[in-house]
Amino acid sequence: MSTPIETLRQGAAALGTALSDAQAEQLLAYGTLMLKWNKVYNLTALRDPASVLTHHLLDSLAAVAPLQREWAGKGKLLDVGSGGGLPGVVIAVLRPDLEVSCLDAVAKKAAFVQQVAAELELPNLRGLHARVESLTGSYEVISSRAFASLPDFFNGSRHLLASGGVWLAMKGKMPTDELAALPQGIAVFHVEQLTVPGLDAERCIVWARQDAA
Repeated sequence: MSTPIETLRQGAAALGTALSDAQAEQLLAYGTLMLKWNKVYNLTALRDPASVLTHHLLDSLAAVAPLQREWAGKGKLLDVGSGGGLPGVVIAVLRPDLEVSCLDAVAKKAAFVQQVAAELELPNLRGLHARVESLTGSYEVISSRAFASLPDFFNGSRHLLASGGVWLAMKGKMPTDELAALPQGIAVFHVEQLTVPGLDAERCIVWARQDAA
């Protein structure tokens, strides 16, 4: 049997991302915190470390290599409807060059992310309690994972997307109906199929930007 750290590193490598020892330990510590505080904060329906590793950590790690390709430089990332910090916390661990804000309308979940930032010593991570529609600011990347329909996600956050910025929407199977109902002014430029090690489910990333027109 491989250890959790080996499973995590092998899975990350299969997703095109090399984890340092420190990063692997931080990610596993995050998974442990999630299970430890789950009763208080209602963070996940999962109850055991192995499923948290595949369904949360590796599933979020699947976005890291694509994000590196689409946004390699510094910037600010807003993770909308982040819940307990997915994929925002995982991105913050792997991308110290990005300032990651995990936004949730539930105060307890934003508080949990703040606690994770403190315990894992991640100065580039913070939890934000607000509704996306009422938030102000400007972000180069706006991400979400199973947060809302694509039209709702794009409409709700378009006032926050920096000029030249990108949306990264993690979805399950190809959201054909949602793609057909996109708001005006939104250009989807890539729908990327993902295969997550240990997860027998369809996954994709929908990449979009504001239409230049």
